Amino acid sequence: LSACGSGGGGGGPADASGKVEGDITFQTWNLRANFKDYFDGVIADFEKKYPGTNVKWIDQPAEGYADKISADAAGGTLPDVVNVSPDLVAPLAGAGLALDLDKAAAKYRKQYLAGAWASHRIPGMTGTYAFPWYLNTGPLFYNKTLFEKAGLDPERPPKTYGEVFDAALKMAKATDGKVATLANVPTIEDFGRYGVALMNEKGTAFSFNDAKGVELLTKYKELYDAKALDPQALTATPESSGRKFLTGAVAMNPGSALDLGNFRKQAPNLYENIGITDQITSTGSANMYVMGVMVNARTERTPAAVAFAAFVTDAERQMSFAKKVAIFPSTAGSLDDPYFTEEDGTDETRVRVAAAKSLKNAVNYTPVLFSEQMKTALRNEVAKALQGRQSPRQALDNAVAACDKLLRQRG
Repeated sequence: LSACGSGGGGGGPADASGKVEGDITFQTWNLRANFKDYFDGVIADFEKKYPGTNVKWIDQPAEGYADKISADAAGGTLPDVVNVSPDLVAPLAGAGLALDLDKAAAKYRKQYLAGAWASHRIPGMTGTYAFPWYLNTGPLFYNKTLFEKAGLDPERPPKTYGEVFDAALKMAKATDGKVATLANVPTIEDFGRYGVALMNEKGTAFSFNDAKGVELLTKYKELYDAKALDPQALTATPESSGRKFLTGAVAMNPGSALDLGNFRKQAPNLYENIGITDQITSTGSANMYVMGVMVNARTERTPAAVAFAAFVTDAERQMSFAKKVAIFPSTAGSLDDPYFTEEDGTDETRVRVAAAKSLKNAVNYTPVLFSEQMKTALRNEVAKALQGRQSPRQALDNAVAACDKLLRQRG
């Protein structure tokens, strides 16, 4: 889909206030294998609530999902209700294929967390183009033993980037460069959490090469030279970073309840001395990943499609789904449920409670227009800066130029 819309609406009826009736199609993203019974139940409940409706559920594999949506959009075969992420919504909204919920379904807005509702807004356009569905985030694990050995307070882990940079340099000095604090190079989310303005307001150009962006990358270069950033960070994967943390070569790393289970089996000493803290952020808001449910602006069944999208993502359904899989609801008030606030001694609950706390005011920092190709371009330029092959300023100028070029190509 090559879509450069002017921000106008779609071709279907934008009014969702009519009678909820008729046949609609609902497409999910690789969910049938594990959650067939759940979705069959949701659809049955909806059809019971609204007699005369019929929902046909389609599930697409994870691989090639974006291409499938593009092909459907170009061919006029886009389903009525579609499971999307913000980056997938952007070209559809630009082409007038995503219903503007601020116009068609504004009454639902207050049912969701403000940051989640805002995550499907597109720079340069007015409106919100998908219902927020489930959220995810992750706390940071840290090794209390390593902190203590380096003279750092194991009960007061760093919270901001300034604090983590100071702690990392102390850790590297105390261990003669044998223990790094961080295992990953900065990503676009790091620039966002540092307080860098990632794009201009119109969404026509990237801006993470400003003074604050250069400041962040310069600091990472200092960490890399001091071995406070793991030497293999340039080629790190989540798996390799996890192994480094497991063996005590890295002091802090993001993770999940599954990781805690691995630590308990493979590194009991680490498990006994594990700390769980919030993501590092200098803005006061953690990063959230969000999934959404979009309504096709060209559907012939707007009332039914909007009603079903709202039904799938309402508090009751989201809470039920969150208890089947390690995700978090985007509905207002749901994170105050004891399921997300009270610990019961299990690893899963420890991580769930820590993550849920940070989600209430979290932000989706990744720009909706930031593609996988752009992520690669940024990573390549950051690597050159850390290796000393170019300055942090030059690296970010190059990355922004590459990302702006890709942005122009997509529309």
